[in-house]
Amino acid sequence: MSISRRHLLKGIGAGALSAATLTTLGNAMHGFQSANAAEVTDYKALVCIFMLGGCDTHDVLLPYDQASYDSFRNIRASMFGGYNGSRDRNQLLPLSPVNSGDFGGRQFAMPPEMSGLHGLFESGQAAFVANTGPLISPLNRTQWQSGSVPVPKQLFSHNDQQSTWAASAPEGAQFGWGGRFADAAVTSGANTNREFSTITAVGNELFLTGQEVLPYQIGLSGADEINLLSEFDNANISNLLRRHFSATDFNQSNLIGRDVAQIADKSVVLNESYNQAVANLIPLSTQFPQSYLASQLRAIANTIAIRDSLSVRRQVFFAAVGGFDTHSTQAADLPGHLSDVSAAITAFHSAMQELGVGSSVTTFTASDFGRTLAANGDGTDHGWGSHHLVVGGAVQGQRIYGDVPPSEFGHAQDAGSGRMIPTISVEQYASPMGRWFGLNDSELAAALPNLSTFTAANPVQNILV
Repeated sequence: MSISRRHLLKGIGAGALSAATLTTLGNAMHGFQSANAAEVTDYKALVCIFMLGGCDTHDVLLPYDQASYDSFRNIRASMFGGYNGSRDRNQLLPLSPVNSGDFGGRQFAMPPEMSGLHGLFESGQAAFVANTGPLISPLNRTQWQSGSVPVPKQLFSHNDQQSTWAASAPEGAQFGWGGRFADAAVTSGANTNREFSTITAVGNELFLTGQEVLPYQIGLSGADEINLLSEFDNANISNLLRRHFSATDFNQSNLIGRDVAQIADKSVVLNESYNQAVANLIPLSTQFPQSYLASQLRAIANTIAIRDSLSVRRQVFFAAVGGFDTHSTQAADLPGHLSDVSAAITAFHSAMQELGVGSSVTTFTASDFGRTLAANGDGTDHGWGSHHLVVGGAVQGQRIYGDVPPSEFGHAQDAGSGRMIPTISVEQYASPMGRWFGLNDSELAAALPNLSTFTAANPVQNILV
Protein backbone atom coordinates (compact mmCIF):
# COMPACT_ATOMS: atom_id res chain seq x y z
CA MET A 1 0.00 0.00 0.00
CA SER A 2 1.38 3.42 -0.90
CA ILE A 3 1.73 5.92 1.93
CA SER A 4 0.41 9.39 1.19
CA ARG A 5 2.15 12.47 2.49
CA ARG A 6 -0.92 13.30 4.56
CA HIS A 7 -0.86 9.92 6.31
CA LEU A 8 2.85 10.23 6.96
CA LEU A 9 2.24 13.61 8.58
CA LYS A 10 -0.60 12.18 10.58
CA GLY A 11 1.84 9.72 12.13
CA ILE A 12 4.34 12.49 12.85
CA GLY A 13 1.90 14.92 14.38
CA ALA A 14 -0.59 12.85 16.32
CA GLY A 15 1.87 11.71 18.94
CA ALA A 16 3.02 15.12 20.05
CA LEU A 17 0.64 17.80 18.83
CA SER A 18 -3.08 18.34 18.47
CA ALA A 19 -4.39 16.07 15.72
CA ALA A 20 -6.82 18.78 14.68
CA THR A 21 -4.03 20.69 12.96
CA LEU A 22 -3.52 17.81 10.57
CA THR A 23 -7.04 18.28 9.28
CA THR A 24 -6.32 21.77 8.05
CA LEU A 25 -3.08 20.67 6.46
CA GLY A 26 -4.68 17.62 4.84
CA ASN A 27 -7.49 19.71 3.42
CA ALA A 28 -5.01 22.17 1.93
CA MET A 29 -3.33 19.27 0.15
CA HIS A 30 -6.65 18.02 -1.20
CA GLY A 31 -7.56 21.52 -2.43
CA PHE A 32 -10.93 21.14 -0.70
CA GLN A 33 -13.42 23.97 -1.23
CA SER A 34 -16.30 24.35 1.26
CA ALA A 35 -19.85 24.94 0.16
CA ASN A 36 -21.80 27.96 1.35
CA ALA A 37 -22.15 27.73 5.14
CA ALA A 38 -25.64 29.20 4.88
CA GLU A 39 -26.87 25.82 3.62
CA VAL A 40 -26.89 24.53 7.23
CA THR A 41 -28.44 26.89 9.77
CA ASP A 42 -29.30 24.69 12.76
CA TYR A 43 -27.02 22.86 15.21
CA LYS A 44 -26.82 19.10 15.74
CA ALA A 45 -24.38 16.90 17.60
CA LEU A 46 -23.90 13.18 18.12
CA VAL A 47 -22.23 11.96 21.32
CA CYS A 48 -20.91 8.39 21.45
CA ILE A 49 -20.30 6.88 24.89
CA PHE A 50 -18.20 3.75 24.51
CA MET A 51 -18.14 1.17 27.32
CA LEU A 52 -14.74 -0.45 26.92
CA GLY A 53 -14.35 -4.15 27.61
CA GLY A 54 -17.72 -5.44 26.47
CA CYS A 55 -20.70 -4.45 28.62
CA ASP A 56 -23.04 -7.20 29.80
CA THR A 57 -26.27 -5.62 28.60
CA HIS A 58 -28.21 -8.73 29.67
CA ASP A 59 -27.78 -6.92 32.99
CA VAL A 60 -29.05 -3.57 31.64
CA LEU A 61 -32.25 -4.65 29.86
CA LEU A 62 -33.41 -7.34 32.25
CA PRO A 63 -36.34 -9.77 31.90
CA TYR A 64 -39.22 -8.86 34.23
CA ASP A 65 -42.21 -11.07 33.46
CA GLN A 66 -42.12 -13.91 35.96
CA ALA A 67 -41.35 -16.76 33.55
CA SER A 68 -38.48 -14.92 31.81
CA TYR A 69 -37.10 -13.64 35.09
CA ASP A 70 -37.10 -17.11 36.63
CA SER A 71 -35.25 -18.50 33.61
CA PHE A 72 -32.67 -15.71 33.78
CA ARG A 73 -32.16 -16.16 37.51
CA ASN A 74 -31.76 -19.91 37.15
CA ILE A 75 -29.15 -19.54 34.37
CA ARG A 76 -27.16 -17.05 36.43
CA ALA A 77 -27.71 -18.59 39.83
CA SER A 78 -23.98 -18.63 40.60
CA MET A 79 -23.81 -14.83 40.41
CA PHE A 80 -27.04 -13.74 42.05
CA GLY A 81 -25.79 -13.89 45.62
CA GLY A 82 -23.05 -11.38 44.82
CA TYR A 83 -25.57 -8.69 43.90
CA ASN A 84 -26.73 -8.39 47.52
CA GLY A 85 -30.37 -8.39 46.49
CA SER A 86 -30.15 -5.73 43.77
CA ARG A 87 -31.22 -8.23 41.11
CA ASP A 88 -34.18 -9.52 43.08
CA ARG A 89 -37.28 -8.96 40.98
CA ASN A 90 -38.86 -6.59 43.50
CA GLN A 91 -35.77 -4.33 43.33
CA LEU A 92 -35.78 -3.92 39.55
CA LEU A 93 -37.17 -0.84 37.79
CA PRO A 94 -39.93 -2.05 35.43
CA LEU A 95 -40.19 -0.47 32.00
CA SER A 96 -43.47 0.49 30.34
CA PRO A 97 -42.61 0.71 26.62
CA VAL A 98 -45.37 2.08 24.43
CA ASN A 99 -44.68 -0.80 22.02
CA SER A 100 -45.02 -3.48 24.69
CA GLY A 101 -47.39 -5.38 22.40
CA ASP A 102 -44.43 -6.27 20.19
CA PHE A 103 -43.06 -8.69 22.79
CA GLY A 104 -45.88 -11.18 23.26
CA GLY A 105 -46.44 -10.52 26.95
CA ARG A 106 -42.76 -10.38 27.85
CA GLN A 107 -41.79 -7.55 30.18
CA PHE A 108 -38.50 -5.81 30.87
CA ALA A 109 -36.80 -3.79 33.58
CA MET A 110 -33.60 -1.94 34.39
CA PRO A 111 -31.34 -2.40 37.41
CA PRO A 112 -31.91 -0.08 40.40
CA GLU A 113 -28.56 1.67 39.97
CA MET A 114 -29.70 3.03 36.58
CA SER A 115 -32.63 5.06 37.91
CA GLY A 116 -31.60 8.18 35.96
CA LEU A 117 -31.72 6.50 32.56
CA HIS A 118 -34.83 4.60 33.61
CA GLY A 119 -36.50 7.95 34.25
CA LEU A 120 -35.43 9.27 30.84
CA PHE A 121 -36.85 6.15 29.18
CA GLU A 122 -40.17 6.46 30.99
CA SER A 123 -40.42 10.16 30.10
CA GLY A 124 -39.86 9.46 26.40
CA GLN A 125 -36.34 10.91 26.26
CA ALA A 126 -34.57 7.57 25.76
CA ALA A 127 -35.04 4.31 23.88
CA PHE A 128 -33.40 0.90 23.78
CA VAL A 129 -32.08 -0.62 20.57
CA ALA A 130 -32.02 -4.35 21.20
CA ASN A 131 -29.47 -6.92 20.10
CA THR A 132 -27.20 -4.67 18.07
CA GLY A 133 -23.73 -5.55 16.84
CA PRO A 134 -21.33 -6.00 13.93
CA LEU A 135 -22.72 -7.95 10.96
CA ILE A 136 -21.90 -8.21 7.27
CA SER A 137 -25.41 -9.38 6.36
CA PRO A 138 -28.41 -10.80 8.28
CA LEU A 139 -27.52 -14.00 10.13
CA ASN A 140 -29.22 -16.67 12.24
CA ARG A 141 -28.06 -19.65 14.30
CA THR A 142 -28.37 -22.18 11.45
CA GLN A 143 -26.32 -20.02 9.09
CA TRP A 144 -23.77 -19.35 11.83
CA GLN A 145 -23.32 -23.05 12.53
CA SER A 146 -23.04 -23.97 8.84
CA GLY A 147 -20.73 -21.09 7.97
CA SER A 148 -22.90 -20.27 4.96
CA VAL A 149 -22.99 -16.51 5.59
CA PRO A 150 -19.88 -14.33 6.04
CA VAL A 151 -19.35 -12.81 9.48
CA PRO A 152 -17.12 -10.00 10.74
CA LYS A 153 -13.47 -10.86 11.23
CA GLN A 154 -11.96 -11.48 14.64
CA LEU A 155 -15.22 -11.82 16.53
CA PHE A 156 -14.90 -11.68 20.35
CA SER A 157 -11.55 -9.82 20.12
CA HIS A 158 -11.57 -6.55 22.07
CA ASN A 159 -9.43 -4.41 19.74
CA ASP A 160 -10.90 -5.77 16.54
CA GLN A 161 -14.51 -5.44 17.63
CA GLN A 162 -13.94 -1.91 18.96
CA SER A 163 -12.59 -1.11 15.50
CA THR A 164 -15.46 -2.89 13.77
CA TRP A 165 -18.00 -0.91 15.78
CA ALA A 166 -16.20 2.29 14.80
CA ALA A 167 -15.32 1.56 11.18
CA SER A 168 -16.95 -1.69 9.94
CA ALA A 169 -13.53 -3.36 9.80
CA PRO A 170 -11.09 -4.90 12.31
CA GLU A 171 -8.00 -3.25 13.74
CA GLY A 172 -6.12 -1.36 11.02
CA ALA A 173 -9.16 0.44 9.61
CA GLN A 174 -8.59 4.09 8.69
CA PHE A 175 -11.94 5.88 8.82
CA GLY A 176 -14.79 5.71 11.32
CA TRP A 177 -18.44 6.42 10.64
CA GLY A 178 -18.45 9.36 13.05
CA GLY A 179 -15.65 10.90 11.01
CA ARG A 180 -17.44 10.12 7.76
CA PHE A 181 -20.58 11.82 9.08
CA ALA A 182 -18.48 14.89 9.90
CA ASP A 183 -16.87 14.76 6.43
CA ALA A 184 -20.35 15.19 4.96
CA ALA A 185 -21.05 18.11 7.28
CA VAL A 186 -17.80 19.81 6.30
CA THR A 187 -18.61 19.32 2.61
CA SER A 188 -21.98 21.00 3.17
CA GLY A 189 -20.22 24.03 4.63
CA ALA A 190 -21.72 23.51 8.09
CA ASN A 191 -18.45 24.17 9.92
CA THR A 192 -16.25 27.16 9.22
CA ASN A 193 -13.64 25.65 11.56
CA ARG A 194 -13.58 22.04 10.41
CA GLU A 195 -10.92 21.32 13.05
CA PHE A 196 -13.67 21.31 15.68
CA SER A 197 -15.96 18.94 13.75
CA THR A 198 -15.01 15.79 15.67
CA ILE A 199 -13.88 16.03 19.27
CA THR A 200 -12.60 13.37 21.62
CA ALA A 201 -12.20 13.46 25.38
CA VAL A 202 -9.98 10.35 25.47
CA GLY A 203 -7.49 10.20 22.58
CA ASN A 204 -6.91 10.07 18.83
CA GLU A 205 -10.03 8.00 18.17
CA LEU A 206 -10.69 5.97 14.99
CA PHE A 207 -14.45 6.50 15.24
CA LEU A 208 -13.94 10.25 14.70
CA THR A 209 -11.42 10.01 11.85
CA GLY A 210 -12.62 10.88 8.36
CA GLN A 211 -10.96 11.78 5.10
CA GLU A 212 -11.48 15.50 5.73
CA VAL A 213 -11.57 15.60 9.53
CA LEU A 214 -9.44 14.31 12.36
CA PRO A 215 -10.35 14.28 16.04
CA TYR A 216 -9.52 17.34 18.09
CA GLN A 217 -8.60 16.24 21.61
CA ILE A 218 -9.82 18.12 24.64
CA GLY A 219 -8.85 17.63 28.27
CA LEU A 220 -11.22 17.55 31.21
CA SER A 221 -10.78 21.27 31.80
CA GLY A 222 -9.78 22.62 28.39
CA ALA A 223 -7.63 21.80 25.39
CA ASP A 224 -4.51 19.73 25.92
CA GLU A 225 -1.47 21.95 25.56
CA ILE A 226 2.26 21.54 25.00
CA ASN A 227 3.45 21.15 28.58
CA LEU A 228 6.56 23.30 28.23
CA LEU A 229 4.47 26.36 27.40
CA SER A 230 3.04 26.45 30.92
CA GLU A 231 6.06 25.30 32.95
CA PHE A 232 8.01 28.58 33.10
CA ASP A 233 7.11 31.71 35.05
CA ASN A 234 9.63 33.80 33.16
CA ALA A 235 7.75 35.70 30.42
CA ASN A 236 10.78 35.89 28.14
CA ILE A 237 11.27 32.13 28.23
CA SER A 238 7.54 31.52 27.72
CA ASN A 239 7.46 33.86 24.73
CA LEU A 240 10.56 32.22 23.27
CA LEU A 241 8.98 28.77 23.59
CA ARG A 242 5.75 30.07 22.13
CA ARG A 243 7.65 31.34 19.08
CA HIS A 244 9.48 28.02 18.85
CA PHE A 245 6.36 25.84 18.87
CA SER A 246 4.56 28.27 16.57
CA ALA A 247 7.49 27.97 14.16
CA THR A 248 7.44 31.76 13.84
CA ASP A 249 10.98 31.96 12.50
CA PHE A 250 10.94 28.77 10.43
CA ASN A 251 11.98 29.44 6.83
CA GLN A 252 13.46 26.16 5.63
CA SER A 253 12.65 24.79 2.17
CA ASN A 254 12.32 21.14 3.24
CA LEU A 255 8.75 20.06 2.43
CA ILE A 256 8.23 17.82 5.44
CA GLY A 257 9.85 20.37 7.72
CA ARG A 258 7.48 23.08 6.52
CA ASP A 259 4.49 20.81 7.05
CA VAL A 260 5.53 19.92 10.60
CA ALA A 261 6.08 23.62 11.30
CA GLN A 262 2.54 24.33 10.08
CA ILE A 263 1.23 21.57 12.35
CA ALA A 264 2.98 23.03 15.35
CA ASP A 265 1.77 26.55 14.64
CA LYS A 266 -1.84 25.53 14.02
CA SER A 267 -1.87 23.38 17.16
CA VAL A 268 -0.89 26.30 19.37
CA VAL A 269 -3.39 28.64 17.71
CA LEU A 270 -6.30 26.21 17.92
CA ASN A 271 -5.66 25.35 21.55
CA GLU A 272 -5.45 29.00 22.51
CA SER A 273 -8.65 29.76 20.60
CA TYR A 274 -10.49 26.90 22.26
CA ASN A 275 -9.28 27.73 25.76
CA GLN A 276 -10.15 31.40 25.37
CA ALA A 277 -13.71 30.49 24.39
CA VAL A 278 -14.03 28.14 27.39
CA ALA A 279 -12.59 30.80 29.71
CA ASN A 280 -15.34 33.23 28.64
CA LEU A 281 -18.07 30.64 29.19
CA ILE A 282 -20.70 31.19 31.88
CA PRO A 283 -20.40 28.03 34.03
CA LEU A 284 -23.18 25.49 33.71
CA SER A 285 -25.41 25.17 36.75
CA THR A 286 -25.94 21.45 36.07
CA GLN A 287 -24.07 19.39 38.64
CA PHE A 288 -22.10 16.50 37.21
CA PRO A 289 -21.06 13.48 39.33
CA GLN A 290 -17.44 13.11 40.39
CA SER A 291 -16.35 10.44 37.92
CA TYR A 292 -14.07 10.18 34.91
CA LEU A 293 -16.95 9.66 32.48
CA ALA A 294 -18.96 12.53 33.95
CA SER A 295 -15.89 14.78 33.70
CA GLN A 296 -15.57 13.92 30.01
CA LEU A 297 -19.23 14.71 29.43
CA ARG A 298 -18.93 17.99 31.33
CA ALA A 299 -16.03 18.95 29.02
CA ILE A 300 -18.16 17.99 26.00
CA ALA A 301 -21.06 20.04 27.37
CA ASN A 302 -18.76 23.05 27.71
CA THR A 303 -17.60 22.53 24.12
CA ILE A 304 -21.19 22.47 22.89
CA ALA A 305 -21.81 25.66 24.87
CA ILE A 306 -19.08 27.46 22.86
CA ARG A 307 -20.23 26.12 19.49
CA ASP A 308 -20.84 29.61 18.08
CA SER A 309 -17.34 30.75 19.06
CA LEU A 310 -15.95 27.66 17.31
CA SER A 311 -18.05 28.35 14.18
CA VAL A 312 -19.56 24.88 13.96
CA ARG A 313 -23.08 23.63 13.31
CA ARG A 314 -22.41 19.90 13.18
CA GLN A 315 -20.21 18.00 15.65
CA VAL A 316 -19.50 14.41 16.64
CA PHE A 317 -18.09 13.66 20.09
CA PHE A 318 -16.56 10.59 21.70
CA ALA A 319 -16.23 9.68 25.38
CA ALA A 320 -15.24 6.33 26.86
CA VAL A 321 -14.97 4.50 30.15
CA GLY A 322 -13.49 1.09 30.95
CA GLY A 323 -14.13 -1.70 33.44
CA PHE A 324 -16.70 -3.74 31.51
CA ASP A 325 -14.60 -6.85 30.82
CA THR A 326 -16.30 -8.74 33.64
CA HIS A 327 -14.93 -12.28 33.39
CA SER A 328 -14.96 -12.37 37.19
CA THR A 329 -16.50 -10.50 40.14
CA GLN A 330 -19.20 -9.14 37.85
CA ALA A 331 -21.84 -8.91 40.57
CA ALA A 332 -19.48 -6.84 42.72
CA ASP A 333 -18.14 -4.58 39.96
CA LEU A 334 -20.72 -4.06 37.25
CA PRO A 335 -23.42 -2.23 39.26
CA GLY A 336 -20.98 0.56 40.08
CA HIS A 337 -20.03 0.97 36.42
CA LEU A 338 -23.68 1.01 35.34
CA SER A 339 -24.46 3.57 38.03
CA ASP A 340 -21.66 5.76 36.68
CA VAL A 341 -22.94 5.53 33.09
CA SER A 342 -26.51 6.31 34.13
CA ALA A 343 -25.65 9.26 36.37
CA ALA A 344 -23.20 10.78 33.85
CA ILE A 345 -25.59 10.56 30.89
CA THR A 346 -28.48 11.87 32.98
CA ALA A 347 -26.43 14.91 34.06
CA PHE A 348 -25.31 15.50 30.48
CA HIS A 349 -28.91 15.36 29.28
CA SER A 350 -29.83 17.96 31.91
CA ALA A 351 -26.96 20.17 30.75
CA MET A 352 -28.24 20.01 27.17
CA GLN A 353 -31.65 21.14 28.41
CA GLU A 354 -29.96 24.01 30.24
CA LEU A 355 -28.18 25.04 27.03
CA GLY A 356 -31.41 24.89 25.06
CA VAL A 357 -30.16 22.16 22.71
CA GLY A 358 -31.95 19.17 24.21
CA SER A 359 -33.45 18.20 20.85
CA SER A 360 -30.26 19.02 18.95
CA VAL A 361 -27.91 16.61 20.75
CA THR A 362 -28.31 12.84 20.54
CA THR A 363 -26.30 10.62 22.89
CA PHE A 364 -25.87 6.89 22.30
CA THR A 365 -23.99 4.01 23.87
CA ALA A 366 -21.70 1.44 22.26
CA SER A 367 -19.35 -1.31 23.44
CA ASP A 368 -16.90 -3.90 22.09
CA PHE A 369 -19.61 -6.58 22.25
CA GLY A 370 -22.17 -8.00 24.65
CA ARG A 371 -21.49 -10.95 26.90
CA THR A 372 -22.71 -14.50 27.29
CA LEU A 373 -26.01 -15.16 29.00
CA ALA A 374 -24.25 -18.11 30.63
CA ALA A 375 -22.25 -17.37 33.76
CA ASN A 376 -18.73 -18.77 34.12
CA GLY A 377 -18.99 -18.75 37.91
CA ASP A 378 -18.82 -15.14 39.10
CA GLY A 379 -18.58 -13.50 35.69
CA THR A 380 -19.48 -13.75 32.01
CA ASP A 381 -17.46 -14.22 28.83
CA HIS A 382 -17.19 -12.39 25.53
CA GLY A 383 -20.42 -12.25 23.57
CA TRP A 384 -21.66 -10.54 20.42
CA GLY A 385 -24.94 -8.62 20.23
CA SER A 386 -25.82 -6.13 22.95
CA HIS A 387 -28.60 -3.72 23.91
CA HIS A 388 -27.92 0.01 23.68
CA LEU A 389 -29.52 3.30 24.66
CA VAL A 390 -30.18 6.37 22.54
CA VAL A 391 -30.96 9.52 24.53
CA GLY A 392 -32.13 13.02 23.59
CA GLY A 393 -35.06 15.24 22.80
CA ALA A 394 -35.16 14.08 19.17
CA VAL A 395 -35.58 10.42 20.23
CA GLN A 396 -38.94 8.75 19.78
CA GLY A 397 -38.49 7.28 23.20
CA GLN A 398 -40.15 4.94 25.67
CA ARG A 399 -39.71 2.22 23.07
CA ILE A 400 -37.59 -0.90 22.67
CA TYR A 401 -36.57 -1.15 19.01
CA GLY A 402 -35.82 -4.55 17.53
CA ASP A 403 -36.07 -8.06 18.95
CA VAL A 404 -34.96 -9.00 22.46
CA PRO A 405 -33.86 -12.67 22.43
CA PRO A 406 -35.39 -14.81 25.19
CA SER A 407 -33.46 -15.50 28.38
CA GLU A 408 -32.70 -19.08 27.41
CA PHE A 409 -30.33 -21.12 25.28
CA GLY A 410 -30.78 -22.61 21.81
CA HIS A 411 -33.01 -19.95 20.26
CA ALA A 412 -32.64 -18.76 16.67
CA GLN A 413 -30.12 -16.03 17.59
CA ASP A 414 -27.98 -18.02 20.04
CA ALA A 415 -24.43 -18.55 18.80
CA GLY A 416 -23.73 -20.69 21.89
CA SER A 417 -23.75 -20.04 25.64
CA GLY A 418 -26.28 -17.28 25.10
CA ARG A 419 -24.06 -15.21 22.82
CA MET A 420 -26.65 -13.20 20.92
CA ILE A 421 -26.25 -13.10 17.13
CA PRO A 422 -27.22 -9.50 16.37
CA THR A 423 -30.51 -8.80 14.64
CA ILE A 424 -29.65 -5.11 14.11
CA SER A 425 -26.28 -4.30 12.56
CA VAL A 426 -24.10 -1.40 13.65
CA GLU A 427 -24.82 0.16 10.25
CA GLN A 428 -28.57 -0.04 10.87
CA TYR A 429 -28.05 1.43 14.34
CA ALA A 430 -26.00 4.31 12.89
CA SER A 431 -28.10 4.98 9.80
CA PRO A 432 -30.96 6.97 11.39
CA MET A 433 -28.39 9.02 13.30
CA GLY A 434 -26.69 9.90 10.03
CA ARG A 435 -30.01 10.75 8.41
CA TRP A 436 -30.93 12.98 11.39
CA PHE A 437 -27.46 14.56 11.20
CA GLY A 438 -28.20 15.56 7.60
CA LEU A 439 -26.58 12.91 5.38
CA ASN A 440 -28.18 11.91 2.08
CA ASP A 441 -28.34 8.39 0.66
CA SER A 442 -24.96 8.48 -1.08
CA GLU A 443 -23.23 9.95 1.97
CA LEU A 444 -24.76 7.27 4.19
CA ALA A 445 -23.59 4.58 1.78
CA ALA A 446 -20.04 5.94 1.90
CA ALA A 447 -20.02 6.20 5.70
CA LEU A 448 -21.65 2.79 6.30
CA PRO A 449 -20.30 0.41 3.64
CA ASN A 450 -22.26 -2.67 4.73
CA LEU A 451 -25.62 -0.89 4.94
CA SER A 452 -26.71 -2.00 1.46
CA THR A 453 -26.65 -5.67 2.49
CA PHE A 454 -29.56 -5.10 4.87
CA THR A 455 -32.47 -4.79 2.48
CA ALA A 456 -35.37 -5.41 4.88
CA ALA A 457 -36.96 -2.46 6.66
CA ASN A 458 -34.66 -1.08 9.33
CA PRO A 459 -36.26 -1.62 12.77
CA VAL A 460 -34.73 1.63 14.04
CA GLN A 461 -35.28 3.84 11.02
CA ASN A 462 -37.78 6.07 12.86
CA ILE A 463 -35.97 6.37 16.19
CA LEU A 464 -35.07 10.05 15.59
CA VAL A 465 -37.28 12.88 14.41
